[in-house]
Amino acid sequence: MDDLNQVLGVFSKNTKEKTGAGTTLQKTAHKTYYYVTRTGVDQYHVQPLNERFIPSGLVTTLTKRQFLTTFSPEIDYYERKTLPALKSLNTKILKGEDLFAKGELDEAEQSFARALLIDPVNPKANLGMGSVLCSKQNYTKLSKIVNKLLNNDSVFVEAQRQEFNLFAISLRKQSLFEESINFYNKAIELNQKDENLHFNIARSYFDAGQSDEALAHIDKALAIQPNLEWAHKFKTYILKKTKK
Repeated sequence: MDDLNQVLGVFSKNTKEKTGAGTTLQKTAHKTYYYVTRTGVDQYHVQPLNERFIPSGLVTTLTKRQFLTTFSPEIDYYERKTLPALKSLNTKILKGEDLFAKGELDEAEQSFARALLIDPVNPKANLGMGSVLCSKQNYTKLSKIVNKLLNNDSVFVEAQRQEFNLFAISLRKQSLFEESINFYNKAIELNQKDENLHFNIARSYFDAGQSDEALAHIDKALAIQPNLEWAHKFKTYILKKTKK
């Protein structure tokens, strides 16, 4: 079996805590559960489980030696608790995305809300909820989602590219240019060599009336990918509109 991106299951780590001193000193053992995957031969990625058995929060990468000397396998925990919870979470997210695509915004919001009850920081669920709130023009709730997303780097990884772009485009179409630009800037901070990010932020800058910034990012996109046809066309269009 290929061990790239292999799910190893759930493992636990025991920690001992001391409270008090002298004759009142007490030692207590505490067990924490983690979702573990392996990439390659010597990289183990561990992520704590939340109270609903879902991997959530900071992912730590360990060497094989570090992992084996710290963690113990929980043989059936993954299949009994984590796997069913993950399936339930993914079902709710997929249902929300399907309902959103059909324009059933209230039902989509409810589905994403159920997903967020299971995992409040899930990137796809938050991006989906953000797209719904943007389409419903519920800007009070949307501002909270935007702040949450901007402080979650995992939102901007490659795996979330489609959902991220959908949300950022929704922001731009609702004339929320500042929010859209903030999102693309955050993504560019984490991946400066993505020509598509530079092209998309250029569109937001142009729609916001900031042609110079738009042209600057078009040039960055073309420096990365000189054959980007739509970037050449967009640059020509901007120059024509602004007569530069």
